[in-house]
Amino acid sequence: MVAQVNSPARILVASLVGTTIEFFDFYIFATAAVLVFPHLFFPTSDPASAVLQSFATFSIAFFARPLGAAVFGHFGDRIGRKATLVAALTTMGLSTVLIGFLPGYETIGVFAPLLLAICRFGQGLGLGGEWGGAVLLATENAPPHRRSWYAMFPQLGAPLGFVLSATSFLLLTETLTNAQFLAWGWRLPFIASLLLVMLGLYVRLKITETPEFQKAVDTEARVAVPLVVLIRNHKRALVLGTLVALATFVLFYLMTVFSLSWATSKLGYSRERYLEIQLIGVAFFAATIPLAAWLSDRYGRRGVLVIATACTGVFGLFFEPLLASGLAGALAFNVIGLALMGFNYGPIGAALASPFPVSVRYTGASMTFNLAGIFGASLAPYIATWLALNFSLAWVGYYLLGACVLTLGAMLMSRDVELSS
Repeated sequence: MVAQVNSPARILVASLVGTTIEFFDFYIFATAAVLVFPHLFFPTSDPASAVLQSFATFSIAFFARPLGAAVFGHFGDRIGRKATLVAALTTMGLSTVLIGFLPGYETIGVFAPLLLAICRFGQGLGLGGEWGGAVLLATENAPPHRRSWYAMFPQLGAPLGFVLSATSFLLLTETLTNAQFLAWGWRLPFIASLLLVMLGLYVRLKITETPEFQKAVDTEARVAVPLVVLIRNHKRALVLGTLVALATFVLFYLMTVFSLSWATSKLGYSRERYLEIQLIGVAFFAATIPLAAWLSDRYGRRGVLVIATACTGVFGLFFEPLLASGLAGALAFNVIGLALMGFNYGPIGAALASPFPVSVRYTGASMTFNLAGIFGASLAPYIATWLALNFSLAWVGYYLLGACVLTLGAMLMSRDVELSS
């Protein structure tokens, strides 16, 4: 009997659809953390403190993600990519749907933010296992010299998920009154995500194992505890990979979560207007991801990532002049910043997976990506809000510049082994 072979279209759709759903789930929480949760789950605080508490809840998922990377990575390296991807998607999806049914603070008091935090933890746990598996599904099926291009497809899930999330909230805020939106309208995207999860599971269940993992099974190359082997034998790649992805995370969550919060609370933009501006920027994000992947396969990931990170650091110096200079400035801020995000994000999947052998690759790629999420994204909206409130908006740009300096240093130390094609 001839084993089923995954077609390129099936591989790329399966890797893309899952990350799109995962990021949609993740971003609807991020948007609600700005627009809804400070009012419904932290109403006893003053407005600024409520936003900071909401951002603290937002950060919980990033601390859960390395745990998800370790748990799902273990089974991904031991049992297989396919079954683990299905489990990760299910964990994320159920956690998201439950958020849509949570009562607010006025109904159950302090248990409301507690349950919100538990569901947020579940979101992070699932996403911690999703990204690495989706990248490996693509790269371990990729032909030679096209790994960056294949690894780009899971990355497209980020802008597509954001578009779905922002569009959902934009439609709701335009069709409902503010009272209706806060009472029940915000719940609809969370509940509707169940349909997307079912679609993702259907697609994922149609794929077969990657050739590289199957070879590891056939040759008995798997290890008993991948995380132990990773920490013992691949510490350098783990640390450098985390720092290589650091600036990418800081940039994205400043461009999306923080800027939405600051623009609507301090700069006088309506939710609808600024979400429209962000959607224009995300179109450039989506466009530059494949461009960066193509350039990476043609000229090497190192050069693309170094140039993108350096340009991002320079962009940090213009953070305040652009964002705070009216409609044209806010539009330029989003277009430039999110285009740079695409150039950073496009090659990063293949770059983080390449240093690790197949026996620990799921765990290694997932851990580097999600540890970068802790240090680069978990507290980024909180830190940025604190800096802007206590110093000025310009200091948020300096924060981004500092992250870029750390990432550039890691890229220079990593040499060609970690960033090679």
